[in-house]
Amino acid sequence: MRTVRSVVSGRTWLLSTIVTALAGVGIAWMLATPDGPSPTSVVRVLAVGLGATVFGLAAWQFLQRDERRPALDPNLLWQSTAAVAGSWTVAEVVLVVVEAAEAEGHSRFAVAPGTVIDFVRVVNTGRLGVLTVVCAALVAVTAAVAYRRSLPWPAAPVLALSGLALITRPVSGHMSQQMLGALLGAGHVLAAATWFGMLAALALTVRSRGAWATLLPRYSTIAGRCVWVVAATGVVNAAIRLGGVAPLVTTGYGRVVLAKIVALAALLAAGWWLRRTWVAPASAHRTGADASLRWAVGESAAMATALGLAAALATTA
Repeated sequence: MRTVRSVVSGRTWLLSTIVTALAGVGIAWMLATPDGPSPTSVVRVLAVGLGATVFGLAAWQFLQRDERRPALDPNLLWQSTAAVAGSWTVAEVVLVVVEAAEAEGHSRFAVAPGTVIDFVRVVNTGRLGVLTVVCAALVAVTAAVAYRRSLPWPAAPVLALSGLALITRPVSGHMSQQMLGALLGAGHVLAAATWFGMLAALALTVRSRGAWATLLPRYSTIAGRCVWVVAATGVVNAAIRLGGVAPLVTTGYGRVVLAKIVALAALLAAGWWLRRTWVAPASAHRTGADASLRWAVGESAAMATALGLAAALATTA
């Protein structure tokens, strides 16, 4: 009973990622004012974090599709996916509403239904928002049915839908006007979602020392590749947008980019240290499940700060 309470308490601490993500938005606001970010970043970062977690859950489901004895219970993965995707859908609906209100210059809490309808019917951002809501809702329904009926459904469609929902807004932004810009934007978002989401998914679903020993080294390898994709695409995106070195300090956008660079460097250093102090002992069954859960929650919370900076950067002029 004590172990169960400890596990539940550890997973509750995943809510700390909300605090650190909002802290990232707050840091960006202090750095970028008066150039941004938009207040919609507060909702955007919650939606992105939930979406990335869904993507990570689907990725684990997909990776163990051919394993006779998967380390993660597929039904638990479907259950977790349904719950998180449901929350993601709600967050995306709220984001569409606050974007509609912002477009009309209204209060976030005093937008008429007609305003929202016009926004999603006429404005490209609104149409993309609806597409994102539909994708997230389809993921939630699919996962819920698979869980309730214990169906061995393939994870690829859920992985594709969640990935599409995550990249819909970024690939239509300013980078879409550049050659290969949309491709770079999609790569940046999906690599970041994999890096954060797969770790958050482990924190949500792994129950035993043996599962951590099996899955953590696999995650570490994937994360190591993702971080370099994030870094490379981020540098190219920033270089195109800023057009020089001076705007890094003279513009709000540039200062947030610098903050992202600092955050990424800190996460790289933490990742190198954790490979030695956590991943290696855990893979050798020398770290308990509770300790691994605490490490995963702490690292997820740190990564959420970078997500907050990224969400704010997307709405900074």
